[in-house]
Amino acid sequence: MKTLLNFLTEAKESTAVVQAKRLGLKTDGHGGWYNAQGEFVAKTEKGELKFYDKGQKTGEKDQPKARPKAAELANKVQAKKQEVSGGKKPVAPDQVSSQTGKPLTVVFGRFNPPTTGHQKLFSSASNMAAGGDLKIYPSRSQDPKKNPLDPSTKIGYLKKMFPNYEDNIVDSDEMRSIFDVLKVANEDGYKEITIVVGSDRLSEFKNLANKYNGELYTFDQINVLSAGERDAESDSVEGMSASKLRKAAASDNFDEFKRGVPKSLDDKEKKNLFNALQKSMKIAKEEEKVEELWQIAPKLDQESLRENYVKELIYKIGDIVENLNTGLVGRIIRRGSNHLICLTKEGFMFKSWIRDIKEYTEVKMSRIMRDKTHPNTLVGTDGFKKYVEKMSPGNSYGKQFINKYKKKKS
Repeated sequence: MKTLLNFLTEAKESTAVVQAKRLGLKTDGHGGWYNAQGEFVAKTEKGELKFYDKGQKTGEKDQPKARPKAAELANKVQAKKQEVSGGKKPVAPDQVSSQTGKPLTVVFGRFNPPTTGHQKLFSSASNMAAGGDLKIYPSRSQDPKKNPLDPSTKIGYLKKMFPNYEDNIVDSDEMRSIFDVLKVANEDGYKEITIVVGSDRLSEFKNLANKYNGELYTFDQINVLSAGERDAESDSVEGMSASKLRKAAASDNFDEFKRGVPKSLDDKEKKNLFNALQKSMKIAKEEEKVEELWQIAPKLDQESLRENYVKELIYKIGDIVENLNTGLVGRIIRRGSNHLICLTKEGFMFKSWIRDIKEYTEVKMSRIMRDKTHPNTLVGTDGFKKYVEKMSPGNSYGKQFINKYKKKKS
């Protein structure tokens, strides 16, 4: 007789099986999964799919030998594909018609700055996208502490560091949040989408993406899969993070910094990135470089972050904040012990850990009016530029404000 634990375990395993089949993977009958090329790419662990890339020691150790039948079948499939395409290079994802029924795999992240650790993320996503389209969306957020590099600089380095994924990286100012990505994918005709995230963000993305399916967008299937576990204490690729690189830049430690940058960049390019990061972080004095580590890299100094939060020096009720993982912007309506409940201007609710939040600034305000009665006068924003253009001679826009203030003076 089966115990309750047996039933729960089987239910979890069946979920992994469904996900694997939807991704076109083939089982070896022992929890291992192969892609269409006969390569070992994933295992079922604790009811979830765990993907491996070729550079992972764990994946190599656990990787069973490809069965002759699987390899033979993969060769036939590949030969057929080349025959149909005439041996031509695969077309970039943005050039492929989304009406062909292909699934879409997406990666949405900050990459500020890009690190060797992102290779694992992209490689896992590429394995999951076998037979479908892959798109990588860098976030658009920018601030001196947690997101120092502007989107253009960040994307430029991403393409230099990871040339194999250059055609998959999407540079679009409209893709500011995961909702933007999902809505556009839905409009493009994709029926199935897979979101690849780090293991620490799996639950957040899974709950959020599925919560609004049928309301903001409509997919037949939404998969949210982990790119694998990350050991934050490790000094190897598996433990590398953007937080560590920002800390190195703040400490003026170039030797530590360059260890986390891919070898695709030479030392001169690494130094240029290091300098760009320091300049964007506005590091001036030696004694200030690590003083605010909890602001630069909150995951590396969560004690100080929580201390400021408990004292209500940051993230108060009513404040506007931005989630660093999803790009969602909302007003704080509830404060938990270590998390916030926020509401977007459209009325959508989301939960965020305080380590994944930053105060939202209006430096990227693109609208002409700040509100119904006040124009955008924030210098440096697109909205201010438009406002100034509207105020130019021959244009009547803005005169209502000038006349209003003149009347008050008379």
